Amino acid sequence: MSPETETLLHTPLHGEHVALGARLVPFAGWEMPVQYAGIVEEHNAVRGAAGMFDVSHMGRFEVHGPDAGRFLRHVSTWDVTTLAPGGGHYAAACREDGGILDDVYVFRLEDERWLIVVNASNAPKMRDWMARHVAQFDARLVDRHHSTAMIAVQGPDALARLDAVIGADFVRSLKPRRCGETDWEGHTLFASRTGYTGEDGLELVIEDQGGPALWRALLEAGVTPCGLGARDTLRLEAALLLYGNDIDEETNPFEVGLDWVVTFDDGAEFLGRGALVRAKERDVTRRLVCLRALDRGIMRHGHAIRNDGADVGVVTSGGFSPTLGLSIGLGFVPPALGEVGCRLEVDVRGKALPVEVVPRPLYKRPKKN
Repeated sequence: MSPETETLLHTPLHGEHVALGARLVPFAGWEMPVQYAGIVEEHNAVRGAAGMFDVSHMGRFEVHGPDAGRFLRHVSTWDVTTLAPGGGHYAAACREDGGILDDVYVFRLEDERWLIVVNASNAPKMRDWMARHVAQFDARLVDRHHSTAMIAVQGPDALARLDAVIGADFVRSLKPRRCGETDWEGHTLFASRTGYTGEDGLELVIEDQGGPALWRALLEAGVTPCGLGARDTLRLEAALLLYGNDIDEETNPFEVGLDWVVTFDDGAEFLGRGALVRAKERDVTRRLVCLRALDRGIMRHGHAIRNDGADVGVVTSGGFSPTLGLSIGLGFVPPALGEVGCRLEVDVRGKALPVEVVPRPLYKRPKKN
């Protein structure tokens, strides 16, 4: 075993991945499954039935105390204080200059107990950043990253499979973006009707000792284990942003279509407010758009976007879409070239791949009859 592998962190479900023969790779300091049977097979399982992902590498922090909501409003762009217990909302956490430190999900569990979920690659940074700011409030930050496991169960059949494992009454009580807690086999189980695939389903957080048993129960209920490879192709089809690719500290929310997660009208002095007010008042110089290939070839992160032979932007995420059967991507272009129907080219290893700007998202799940 290499020194690099020895230093990697393991989730509470690591033994389950080894037993299933998953291909494990380093990711954000963790050894994580990239695939089991194959990326396309796992992708199709989520689009067609139900798949599950170990997402325990994502950061989880509870905030307790009378000022917990005020603190989370201070570090979030969206007014989370409007959430009632059982509610959740997507938001951004920004630097003073408006750059995105991370995109996060905030849940209100009780009046004075909240949960914030952050990206795996940003968990240490966000923990330290929040710890510095929480000292100003009558609130306490509780790190739940290593004491819990997190499993995302996604797909058109996800809720039906979850009914059999954690109870239909509880599962069906959760509306989109809502959350709740229940007892499962003697462990506290948190569930939210959220996901990162474009499909319906729940994201589950359970005490680390209960994680393996919950994973096995989901396997027995017919849920397909899926790796990070399929998670990336699924989220790309749904045009969901990936931190480090599509957004980073040099990106502001208005450039990437996140206007809806920035609240100004409550008057709160959240971090980055002044810079974001100024950013909203001026026109953006670049816009993140969805791209669809018009010929054979695979666009990838970092490939140049061209118009009439001149570089005009860059692909931030790209790959092959198993659902659509062609290459798709996200990329920054000048606003004048970001209109739906605009024809551009992507430089794929020296070959011009014709692409078209298309509506967001690239894939939308069919409506139920």
